[in-house]
Amino acid sequence: FNLEGIPPAPRGVPQIEVTFDIDANGIVHVSAKDKATGKEQKITIQASGGLTEEEIERMVKEAEAHAEEDRKRRELVEAKNQAEALIDTTKKQIEEHGDKVDPATVEAIELALKNLEETMAGDDADKIKAGIQNVTEAAMKLGEAIYKAQQEKAGEAEAEESGEPSGVDEDIVDADFEDLDDDKRSS
Repeated sequence: FNLEGIPPAPRGVPQIEVTFDIDANGIVHVSAKDKATGKEQKITIQASGGLTEEEIERMVKEAEAHAEEDRKRRELVEAKNQAEALIDTTKKQIEEHGDKVDPATVEAIELALKNLEETMAGDDADKIKAGIQNVTEAAMKLGEAIYKAQQEKAGEAEAEESGEPSGVDEDIVDADFEDLDDDKRSS
């Protein structure tokens, strides 16, 4: 079933609550609800008829025969999802912090991103993983620059806090004193 009417949003923003209930008769009740809009869709899945032992055995054999193919397909989909997420976050980091590194570094990262996007058009999970590694290595320099800039800001803030306030007389002398009037009053 389709959960329709969800407004377009960036990846990770929509919150969908999916519930699966299986009752005693083996009937599956599935519901999906968008938390932001409150829209909900439900479907009930029930067996249209029982399967014979031969049909079940045939299906199990087919599943075993395609297990390796399914594993490779799953690996490809996971690699593509990981690559897509990495591309999104890296582009955002370049947008926000690209000015903190030299242009050659930004160009190297953008080239690695472009190569990864081109590799994702294919169906080779190993090439996609290699592209992910290349983008990760190129983006490390950007991450280092971000952390370095944050540490410098923190160092400047500490220096301002511990530094002497401007315009204060430098000839300050600490002294102990005793109020003699208090001694006379208590006697």
